[in-house]
Amino acid sequence: MKATQKDFAGLAERAARQARVFFFCGPDEAGANDAAARIVSLLPEAGERVELAGADLRKDPVRLGDEARSSSLFGFARHIWVRAQGDEAHDAVQILLENAVQACPVLIVATGATDKSRTAKLIAERDGLVATFYPPDLGAVTASVRTMANGAGLKMGSEIAERIARASGLDTRLARSEVTKLALYLDASPEAPRPVSTADLDAVSAKTEDDDFGPLVDAVLGGKREAVGPELRRMRELGINPVGLLLAFERRSAQLAALNARLGHDPDVSAFLKAEAGARRIFWKDQPALTAQLKIWRGQRLERLAARLISLHQALLTNSQDAELLLSEGLLTIARIAIGAARPSFRS
Repeated sequence: MKATQKDFAGLAERAARQARVFFFCGPDEAGANDAAARIVSLLPEAGERVELAGADLRKDPVRLGDEARSSSLFGFARHIWVRAQGDEAHDAVQILLENAVQACPVLIVATGATDKSRTAKLIAERDGLVATFYPPDLGAVTASVRTMANGAGLKMGSEIAERIARASGLDTRLARSEVTKLALYLDASPEAPRPVSTADLDAVSAKTEDDDFGPLVDAVLGGKREAVGPELRRMRELGINPVGLLLAFERRSAQLAALNARLGHDPDVSAFLKAEAGARRIFWKDQPALTAQLKIWRGQRLERLAARLISLHQALLTNSQDAELLLSEGLLTIARIAIGAARPSFRS
């Protein structure tokens, strides 16, 4: 079966009962992770969580089947969570599905994959679940924040929910963290709901790191030659977390992908973004920066940016000691591409 963020909620319970292999893909990594977590919460017996990397399964495709058919140390239930890039897990999934032995649930969160990928087609043909998630707009994340709040016992108005959505950069994982902090601060629960005020949010919310990230994101992706160097120095001086900063670039890349999809072949980027701001799908203060970036990052260039950010993220996680240096080098490369693309004489 197949689903998108529009119908996933309605299919989730049935899928958790019927399917054994789940594939979560699309450009909205936060939405895919949230959906996978939702399925785990609905499994009759989730048990122990075993995490595997797609790169490891590509080297040893038999391992997934071995793990899925093994019991936990004490014979309890288990489920497998795979973090993959694209079709890394295809051969492993194929081997798993060709074996008739009953296996535990396998959830694959595949960054950079779509429902047209080889793995997705394989799973959909075998009664698994393939769920595709696209970057949400402000309204959708605001609604999600209110839903999270209701589940946590918080009576939250749309204004506060929208503020959390904006502060989280439309990343539902970060938004969920804010909701959890509010619930703890107010001692709220579904059995004892509490109202949320702006003062409560101010009390638990630290200054968002995106306030520090924004200028560097805009300098690099906007091809601002004169600003890139000073912003990278500021990153080092402030000791900004490299992975956190990279997540800000990934969120902006996902936002640009969603805007590109809505823009289509319309050449008037400025008018399009003015309409988006009027519809409150983007923050009006971001309009000038998004205008410059949307003119640069289109088509294959945007696809290559997303792939480069994914590769850079993997490098940071595997080389944490050199994360700052790796990030600086990666951002300089991206900035050079943006600077070149911003020149009037540039040709794609």
